[in-house]
Amino acid sequence: MRYSASFYAVVLLPQLAVAQRTSWIATWTASAEASQHGSKNALLNIDNQTVRERVRVSIGGARICIRLSNEFGSSPVVVGAVTLGVPTGPAIVQPGSIREVRFGGATSITIPPGAPVLSDPLEFPLSYGEEISVSIYFPNRLDTPTWHSLSLKHAVVSAGGDHTRDKTIEAGKPALGSVMITAVLVPRPPSRRLVVTFGDSIVDGDGSTVDADRNWPSDLIRRLQTTRHGSDLAIANEGIAGNRLLADGPIAMLGTSALARFDRDALSAPGVTHIVLLEGINDIGFPGAKLGPLLLADPANEPKPEDLIGAYRQLIARAHARAIKVIGVTLTPFEGVVIPGYYSESKEATRQAVNTWIRTSGAFDGVIDFDAVLRDPDDPRRIVPRFVSEDHLHPNDAGYQALADAIDLRLFQ
Repeated sequence: MRYSASFYAVVLLPQLAVAQRTSWIATWTASAEASQHGSKNALLNIDNQTVRERVRVSIGGARICIRLSNEFGSSPVVVGAVTLGVPTGPAIVQPGSIREVRFGGATSITIPPGAPVLSDPLEFPLSYGEEISVSIYFPNRLDTPTWHSLSLKHAVVSAGGDHTRDKTIEAGKPALGSVMITAVLVPRPPSRRLVVTFGDSIVDGDGSTVDADRNWPSDLIRRLQTTRHGSDLAIANEGIAGNRLLADGPIAMLGTSALARFDRDALSAPGVTHIVLLEGINDIGFPGAKLGPLLLADPANEPKPEDLIGAYRQLIARAHARAIKVIGVTLTPFEGVVIPGYYSESKEATRQAVNTWIRTSGAFDGVIDFDAVLRDPDDPRRIVPRFVSEDHLHPNDAGYQALADAIDLRLFQ
């Protein structure tokens, strides 16, 4: 079909101009993970049910889009309905706050395996640091849902049916984790920048209090609220517990390697200007370590410092090709970890060599020295007792707060 010049002038060109003027930035993210078969988690056994889950954004905006993901799914996922609301708890939203989300004008959408989808923009004013509730109805069984296992927030899975418009999901099953939702976007004025915190469980927040948003990226968001230009800086958390630089996890929930997921989770985040990279301790610790009966990695595959350094250089090069800055973070102490075989003196020597390179090579656009914040002055191989969680690998709430407080905000200029 041929269109007249007036059609292009009156219809298409104005639409293209609006699209070009619209720029978006991620205000919250969660890394997509494959799910485990046989899990008893209610989020991984959904069949004609509604999931209500919560996310806390960094910067606000007058409109939002949400991103749903079937990137690790093996079959199409039918999303029957989605609503947003202002939560007062895992199962409850404030009366009158529920808003319907649409996709290309429709209230439902089928997401092909391997694909994400973005919603239509929705008028839903958000303040800096506000929490929102996302309710998703799945009319069919989810065979292999894409999720994020360590959300450290309780979600609720309803009894059968569409409960996306209910103020309270009655008799719902509580579950830890989040399913399908991987990003929230808001409009981006030119002054706004996005910092993607990328890495392993110390980025994800393992060891912090559930339902309290006490990981260090969340602590950093609260710190930014007190600064003059804080509202211009978005923080997105792309941590995965158990993640490694060089290899995929021995089980699906530990994620694909940093080298494999870096483009999707970091470089492609809308509005990204800076990446804070904290990854590598699991590459060092996994070989020969056992989590119950599971061997985390072959002891013969213990990496040398130059292996990790080569991976860092590759990630830096890929970011710099898009004019994105990368801030390197030193690996934190891990002597005393409760996982058998995770720590050894040779592994500690590798950590020290890698940290020396991070601090002195000049390869990064800046350095954050988390090792210096957490190490015990009396035994630098360990995290100081006031900052360590029970597993002696992850910080506690106070430790995560100390990490957020130690970050020089001038790195993000």
